[in-house]
Amino acid sequence: MKKAEVDTLGFTPQKDIAYNKLLPYADRLDAESNLILSKIKGNLSRAVLLREIWPGVLFWTRKLSTYMRLYGRKFSKEDHVLFIKLLYELVTIPGLEISMMQGLARLLINLLKKRELLSREDLELPWRPLYELHDRILFSKTEHLGLNWFPNSVENVLKTLVKSSRQYFPESATQEMLDEWRPLLCPFDVTMQRAISYFELFLPTTLPPEQHDKGFKLWFDEMISLWASVQNLPSWEVHLVSLFARLAYDNIGYIDWDPYIPKIFTRILRSFNLPVGTSQMMVSRYVTNAYDIGHVVLWVSSLLGGPSKQTQAQLSGLFNSITSFFHPSNHGRWLMKLMRLLQRLPASVVRRLHRERYRKPSWLTPIPESHKLTEEDITNFVESMMQPVLLAMFSKTGSLDAAQALQNLALMRPELVIPPVLERTYPALETLTEPHQLTATLSCMIGVARSLVSGGQRFPEGPTHMLPLLMRALPGVDPNDFSKCMITFQFIATFVTLVPLVDCSSALHERTDLTEVEREMCSASAEFEDFVLLFMDRCFALIDSSTLEQTREETETEKMTHLESLVELGLSSTFSTILTQCSLDIFKVALVKVFNFATTNIFETRVAGRMVADMCRAASKCHPAESLKMFVPHCCNAINQIAVNEEVLNEEELDKELLWNLQLLSEVSRVDGEKILPYRSELVQILQLTLHLKCKQGYTLACNLLHHILRSTVLIYPTEYCSIPGGFHQPIKDYLPIKDWGRPGDLWKLDIRWHVPSVEETSFAFYLLDLILQPELQRLQRFAQGEQDMSRDDVLQSLTIIQHCILGAGTLMPPLKGEPIPELVHSMVNLEETVLYTGIDYDASRENYRDAICSVMRQLLKYILEHSEDDTKSLFSIIKIISDLLHFKGSQKHEFDSRWKSFNLVKKSMENRLHGRKQHIRALLIDRVMLQHELRKLTVEGCQYRSIHQELMRDLLRLSTSTYSQVRSRAQNVLFTALGTYNFCCRDQIPHVLEFLNPDNSSVTQQQFKGALYCLLGNHSGVCLANLHDWECITLTWPAIVRSGLSTAMSLEKPSIVRLFDDLADKIHRQYETIGMDFSIPAESCVVAKQIMTTGNPLPEDPVPSEEETAEGVKRQALKNSESVEKYKHLIGDLLDCLSNSNMPWKFEHITIGFLSLLLRDDQQLPPPAVMFFVKSLNHDSLYVRKVAISAVAGIMKQIKRPHKKVPVSPSELCGVKELSDKVAGDRADNQWLQYNSSSLPRTQKDWDQTVFVEKTHWGYHSWPRKLMMYAPMKEQPKQNLSRDEMTEREQIIFDHFSDPVFINQFIEFLSLEDRKGKDKFSPRRFCLFKGLFRNFNDAFLPVLKPHMVRLVADTHESKQRCVAEIISGLIRGCKHWSYTKVENLWEVLCPLLRMALTNITIETYADWGTCIATACESRDPRKLYWLFELLMESPVNGEGGSFVDACRLYVLQGGLAQQEWRVPELLHRLLQYLEPKLTQVYKNVRERIGSVLTYIFMIDVNLPHTQPTTSPRISDFTERILLQLKPLNEGDEEIQNHVMEENDVGVQDERTQAIKLLKTVLKWLIASAGRSFSTAVPEQLRLLPLLFKIAPVENDDSYDELKRDAKTCLSLMSQGLLYPDQIPMVLNALQEIAGSSSWHARYTVLTYLQIMVFYNLFTFMTDQKAVNDVRSLVIQLLEDEQLEVREMAATTLSGFLQCNFLSMDAAMQAHFEALCKTSLPKKRKRELGSIVDTIPSADLVRRHAGVLGLSACILSSPYDVPTWMPQLLMDLSAHLNDTQPIEMTVKKTLSNFRRTHHDNWQQHKQQFTDDQLLVLTDLLVSPCYYA
Repeated sequence: MKKAEVDTLGFTPQKDIAYNKLLPYADRLDAESNLILSKIKGNLSRAVLLREIWPGVLFWTRKLSTYMRLYGRKFSKEDHVLFIKLLYELVTIPGLEISMMQGLARLLINLLKKRELLSREDLELPWRPLYELHDRILFSKTEHLGLNWFPNSVENVLKTLVKSSRQYFPESATQEMLDEWRPLLCPFDVTMQRAISYFELFLPTTLPPEQHDKGFKLWFDEMISLWASVQNLPSWEVHLVSLFARLAYDNIGYIDWDPYIPKIFTRILRSFNLPVGTSQMMVSRYVTNAYDIGHVVLWVSSLLGGPSKQTQAQLSGLFNSITSFFHPSNHGRWLMKLMRLLQRLPASVVRRLHRERYRKPSWLTPIPESHKLTEEDITNFVESMMQPVLLAMFSKTGSLDAAQALQNLALMRPELVIPPVLERTYPALETLTEPHQLTATLSCMIGVARSLVSGGQRFPEGPTHMLPLLMRALPGVDPNDFSKCMITFQFIATFVTLVPLVDCSSALHERTDLTEVEREMCSASAEFEDFVLLFMDRCFALIDSSTLEQTREETETEKMTHLESLVELGLSSTFSTILTQCSLDIFKVALVKVFNFATTNIFETRVAGRMVADMCRAASKCHPAESLKMFVPHCCNAINQIAVNEEVLNEEELDKELLWNLQLLSEVSRVDGEKILPYRSELVQILQLTLHLKCKQGYTLACNLLHHILRSTVLIYPTEYCSIPGGFHQPIKDYLPIKDWGRPGDLWKLDIRWHVPSVEETSFAFYLLDLILQPELQRLQRFAQGEQDMSRDDVLQSLTIIQHCILGAGTLMPPLKGEPIPELVHSMVNLEETVLYTGIDYDASRENYRDAICSVMRQLLKYILEHSEDDTKSLFSIIKIISDLLHFKGSQKHEFDSRWKSFNLVKKSMENRLHGRKQHIRALLIDRVMLQHELRKLTVEGCQYRSIHQELMRDLLRLSTSTYSQVRSRAQNVLFTALGTYNFCCRDQIPHVLEFLNPDNSSVTQQQFKGALYCLLGNHSGVCLANLHDWECITLTWPAIVRSGLSTAMSLEKPSIVRLFDDLADKIHRQYETIGMDFSIPAESCVVAKQIMTTGNPLPEDPVPSEEETAEGVKRQALKNSESVEKYKHLIGDLLDCLSNSNMPWKFEHITIGFLSLLLRDDQQLPPPAVMFFVKSLNHDSLYVRKVAISAVAGIMKQIKRPHKKVPVSPSELCGVKELSDKVAGDRADNQWLQYNSSSLPRTQKDWDQTVFVEKTHWGYHSWPRKLMMYAPMKEQPKQNLSRDEMTEREQIIFDHFSDPVFINQFIEFLSLEDRKGKDKFSPRRFCLFKGLFRNFNDAFLPVLKPHMVRLVADTHESKQRCVAEIISGLIRGCKHWSYTKVENLWEVLCPLLRMALTNITIETYADWGTCIATACESRDPRKLYWLFELLMESPVNGEGGSFVDACRLYVLQGGLAQQEWRVPELLHRLLQYLEPKLTQVYKNVRERIGSVLTYIFMIDVNLPHTQPTTSPRISDFTERILLQLKPLNEGDEEIQNHVMEENDVGVQDERTQAIKLLKTVLKWLIASAGRSFSTAVPEQLRLLPLLFKIAPVENDDSYDELKRDAKTCLSLMSQGLLYPDQIPMVLNALQEIAGSSSWHARYTVLTYLQIMVFYNLFTFMTDQKAVNDVRSLVIQLLEDEQLEVREMAATTLSGFLQCNFLSMDAAMQAHFEALCKTSLPKKRKRELGSIVDTIPSADLVRRHAGVLGLSACILSSPYDVPTWMPQLLMDLSAHLNDTQPIEMTVKKTLSNFRRTHHDNWQQHKQQFTDDQLLVLTDLLVSPCYYA
């Protein structure tokens, strides 16, 4: 950092924005930034010390984020650390309002963003406060009850905050996190997802190497083995992948990944869900839980390099195996993923290279030398990616992904990347018939442009391609093809920006030191002039064909269409780029040409005229002096000549020539101001002549001219954007432009030429204003005072002139003045506005035109609204002027936004990510400095609200509620912008808006009413007045909205008003976030605040608050808290008052109830009147009201719940077993007491009290937490069974209503109505309500409810059954803390009810009962619910009531057991024992249900690392027993038919029939468990494989019976399974055995199974050489199968394996096939007529066919290219064209396929063949002619 700067600032800045130093007024910025920073430090700390979180802290933190937007991190390191610490304290204040927390968190993220600025030594942050914040919000216990309303964005903000903070967690954090979250790792429970996502988010991975044993080494082995052993992609696996990717990236070279690489790549490949094989079924969960491509890319790019090179080998394998999917003819949902991989992987590798070679070293761990990418690594990487990228260029999803990939690849290896792209581009430019090919190749060329033009040592011949490309691209400027035209413009502009267009051919004679390539470039550069002229010709042709007369009928609009405006933009920016880069000689030629074109024709001014004028403007911008000399005199003469005769001035339709010259002049004058001054007299004369033309089009053009002249003279802007500072005007012998091709700009030698307005220019601008603006203002003032008449057109003309004067000279006019408005908010901190210097010193001696215009406009507005309100055009104009008066200081916000966007796009398309360090081209850097200047002009952060603003906003409000909707809507938009600009002005405006809604105000019209509602609604981006997050505002607006229902202007007949109220209510519901009530700041934050006040430079001027001030602050804060509570209660009272009015329309009742429901909170109980209201509303007539009331009462139950005491318990004391020292999960001695054991259930009061109930299912499975929080004994808990007198007021209200039989009757009546027929489901809201009732009031209401429950259970209607199910689940969950006697009584009531319910179950209700039981069992100790489980286990499948009831009972039972997971092994064993004899069930629905139940029974039998074998049922034992029963099917050879009658025949069925029935059920189980279990029981499934192969059908035909279809599904799912390396030999042995089977169906299916299995486990197979050889010999053996179908499938399989490079086409294989082909066939014997034709093929024919099939497979394995061995194989094949069938058929098919796939690029493929081979081929491929 330069020393001088440190001296002026007084500190070393962390990292400021460099562009500020290049502004023309840079010398004033250091002082300015220091002043602002000291104010921020002082006021922010004062606000904290005075405990004023709002407005103080929020106001000044917003200033701090603006400061960072303007100056970057321009503060010292100590300040940086203190800011972070202070904000960290504030963000983690427990009761902080969410919207405040979000704002502070966003600022904190911004402060933490550049992690290289602060090392771990500088800053340490505790992790627990963040975890608690995260847990409180994202896993809120009260949000689902409607007691908390969080914004949607909060999740992302919190996650980003953790990501930014985790580098700074202390070194002990890892161990603490593991202790905290390991006990949650129970794979059957939702907590697993929670724990793993916490690990992913919080675990720090950037510790320095010496601390690794305190970091990832503590968990890496455990997590990676967990990941490697899970087979079925559970949803948490994605989080693990993200964690590993981050770990790999942060610690390249410190972890040995080699053992896992095949697994990683296999899983990545599986994750793409590519369609493979002939009969594959997709498993849905693979689609939803697939890996995020971003994580995959990060992981792979971090594994590259290093000594072993294994990753690159596997990566090449991956791309080889998926390359053919990139071919444009393939399309599917997987394509997007593949394209994303392609686009991001090179970018990620470039980022890594940048980090290794170019990035400034920082405190982050450097990559060790041994693991850095070597040159060879890079080359291999680029080569492995080229083929897929080149295919993807022409993809159906567009060429953008490929272009980005090529851009990054070309940065690393231009010599490998650019030539093949050029090979595709040249032919595409020649052809006219394939526009898609042209756009694709051009967009890819744009990506590699910079690497091509700059050449460099790697690709020195690059630049020689530039001119040929430019010349050939010219025909693309084509009026008939829009997209081609645009991409051509972009292409030309990109290349020209990089290259100075200077003719250097003379250097060939003058200089002797040129290399060969440079000589070539010099001689080529002579063509630049031709190029520019040809380009202009193309543009002129384009313009001629798009004049208005040509493109439109008379009747159509005269505006430009969207497409035309895009072409106009492309044309003008490309042309201006070309002229900027030209040498002066070429420029002069171009100027003459464009001048002649513009002046010899007359254009209409709408379309063609705009394009020509743009071209002329481009010329005059580049060299203003030369251009103005030609254009200005010409245009002025032309205009003067026409305007000589007076009557022209009053014509309605002006002469076209006059208009055209005026337009030309107005565009040409947009140049450097000082160059205009010489022509000022001519221009002023033209202005005086034309500003008062009668014709609107005419005077608008004149106003444009005025606006442009003013802007040119008073703004600050750069005057040239050339790619080399100083231009190209030196003689060739001193300076050779070709050396600068593709050269980046140098930020520190930019040498920007600024236009800063001179005194002369400023005075000229004021002269114009005095001359033109003054008279207009006087005229309008006289008109407004009624002294002078003006027609409407005249008023509009005057207003247009005024508006253009502001737009032109707004920069010169100081902002509006006025007195600040006091008393809007009370604050003890200074809330002043910050004024930024933007290079203009206002001249106080001149008239302030902004004030003058303002006062005239207000008079005029008043006059028009009184006398001619229908003059809407003038009103539009006035609204626009008011908007400019308020906000316009020289740039428009929307223009700035779009420029910022396009700047970023251009930057992306041309940046060099490899070297980084802002190596952009010069024009882009200048543009960025200009944007910085505009940003400063537009920054309006916290402007003071003054009286003048107040008056203008009242005017806007008056316009926003006027008669005409167009006027209203424009005025409202300006009003919304203003409301967002001035501090706290909303509080001032709200009462005025609400005045229109007041029902007592009878003079309000409907238009005013609607206008006011729109003002409350706000627009989509701005403020919403109805919903400001502040008690003062809401207490005003919400009751007013409700009361407006009584207003006379309100009519529900008008749909527009009804819709408005709907939108309002909807917006408030969507945007409402719980408003804080507790604004206290804890004392810890004050320590940091004090430090900020007293350390570091610049020191704040404000003093540290005194004791008295601090005490006052604390007092105010307490007052604010109590006021909030008062306002809250007041608001609720107000809303309830509104409801009590009987005239209130129903719509407003609904709105009010909606508002009330938003006001439930978890830190403040609802006032009793509101409780009363909601309880009464449970029986309201309206369904909507009842729904809201149910939710609300459930929330109220939570609010009034009496807390139950918890005490920490040590788990080892509980279980009486010493904790095991080694970490093992699963069923251990120390968690056995948790499991269900029917011999020791608590069956008496004493046992019950002694039993320790652990409700949460996951505790104890993985490991015990240090301290387990358990409920204290009964006697310490709140008293049960309170009498009415002991209750609180709220409890009494609820107690009275629910004890009242009449109320309950009505309530149950409503609950058991059906809402939407057939759509109703079990409602969690109602469940929460009942649970709350029984939890808070014990069994008080049971007697009243019992008769209803008995009645409802007996009624089989679905709505009645659903209602009773909701009550019962609420009862079971609510009785958690009841005493034993009460629970026992409860079950005596419930058991008969449940028995009855299960007998009455129907197809409509079984899902509700399933949900009911599952909900009841969730998070409950099974020993508490033993009555329920024993009841359910009685006899689920007893045949009573038919098969359907059996299936339903099983479903209900499964719901309960699944919730209990690993804690009920005894029940699972009992159930399995019970079900096994029933597995031969006949009915399909029962079979499917049993299959599903079996999945849950065996779910607990998982194969995870560090896990004990389970005591629950195990698959292996079960399989043994099943195989015994299936034996009869394995013995016979005949095909297994599904010949079982579905009725149970009398008499015993034979074993075989029983076995078939059993098999059907087993298949259902296999299918069900494929998607659900964590690991697949491969060894057990393998024993069933032979059977399945026997049954599965070969053809794709759906008419097969259930058995065959299921077998096929099962095989498809099994083949997609993930295999462990040790399972591969087992599977292959099984397959080899089946391949020897006598059924050809089985042999055929082996092949289809093999295809999918190998592809889905590709890299695991590839690493096992023996497995590869086994697969190969298996396929080759089946090629010689006697059955034709099997042979053909074997060929297809072989071709697939060759195509994905699993097998390679080596000489041995080729020789083997060629030998087989030569097998001679026996001669045909002559047969006697009528003899039986011999159908069995001879062994020789089979072998010969096998050889031909082998060759065919090789040929078909490379469909998109021609490898070297292919021509020879094609020749070999063609020899067999006349063999016997089936050989001839195979050859024909192969050749036609070859022709189909190679047809597209035949021109390239041809070159691989010799002439003789081509002759033979042409003969084969062209069908014979019929006419020969």
